[in-house]
This record gives sequence, structure tokens and C-alpha cells, in this order.
Amino acid sequence: MNRNIKWQNFKISKSKRAMMKNQYPMCLWLTGLSGSGKSTLAISLEEKLISLGKHTYILDGDNLRHGLNRDLGFSEEARNENVRRAAEVAKLMVDAGLIVIVGLISPFKAEREHARSLFSPDQFKEIFLSTPLEECEKRDVKGLYKKARAGEIKDFTGIDSPYEEPESPEIKINTEDITVEQAIEDILKDIL
Repeated sequence: MNRNIKWQNFKISKSKRAMMKNQYPMCLWLTGLSGSGKSTLAISLEEKLISLGKHTYILDGDNLRHGLNRDLGFSEEARNENVRRAAEVAKLMVDAGLIVIVGLISPFKAEREHARSLFSPDQFKEIFLSTPLEECEKRDVKGLYKKARAGEIKDFTGIDSPYEEPESPEIKINTEDITVEQAIEDILKDIL
């Protein structure tokens, strides 16, 4: 760490920003395999929260890789950095008073735990989309599993790179078993 850098404290606090928005800011961290429904659920959840007058923002893994994380590949080290950067941005947005919905595969337990450590315990909800690999492969809207099985994509989570399932997420959803609307209701029961 550079000793010439000093943390700057501001006069407007996180609690004041939250009070201005009339909500409790938090990070909803959606994790699961590609095709498990993270983006679909994030978009619908945000729409529902907005309809309830909440202030939100989605940090989507693919979208982040078009900008903030475009310099990262898919090695284990690069994936960890992808998660670290997303967590830091989510922390800033929660500090700004928002409900942040993060949709990242985030395959490694240690990186998800690091993300959790940046927040107060009640401001981080890990939501595990436990949709089985077989179902995710059936959905394969991007054709990624097919390419990974053909050897065209290396280090693909669930095929030749591991996914470490969360041991005790706040919410566990199998999108094969329930509708998006039911999943949203389960999440809202836990966060509102």
C-alpha cells in the first residue's frame, strides 16, 4: 500500500444517503453457473424493486467485461480480479445508498467471501442459483457450453474449470423448479 495515500472522510454519511432514498442499501450477490438465470433474475428483480420505489443498479458480469473488466481473461487469477473489482464497485454503490444487484458466476468461494467482507453483515445477501449443469447446458442461449465441450473455450466454469457451490447462502434458488416471479417473491421476503 502506498503511504502517500490517505483515506478521505466525507461529511455526508452512508446512513444519510440511505435516509434520503428511504431504503436500506445492500448488495444482492447472484452467483451460479452460466445459464442459471442470473441476468434474467437480476433484470426482473430490479424492475420489481423500482416499482416499489427503491433505488437500484445492476452490475452484470458480461456488461462489466465490456468496460471496467475488459482487460481480464478467464484464468483463475483473472476471474478473481473480476470478482474483486465488481465487489469494490458494489461497495461504493451501497455506500451511495443503492440496492445493488450483482450477477456474476463468481465461481470461487474465497472471492465471494472477500466480497462479503467488504459489507456490513446485514448488507450482503448471497443468492445462489443452484440450477443444475444439465439444465444450464440446455438453455445455453449464448452457445458457450457447446463451444466449451468442443474445446473452443478454455477454462469454462462447470466444464473444465470448477464452480465451488456456496455452503450457506442467504437464499438458494433452483430456477429449474420455480418461476422468476416466485424467485423474486422469495428474495423480497428476505430483504424487505
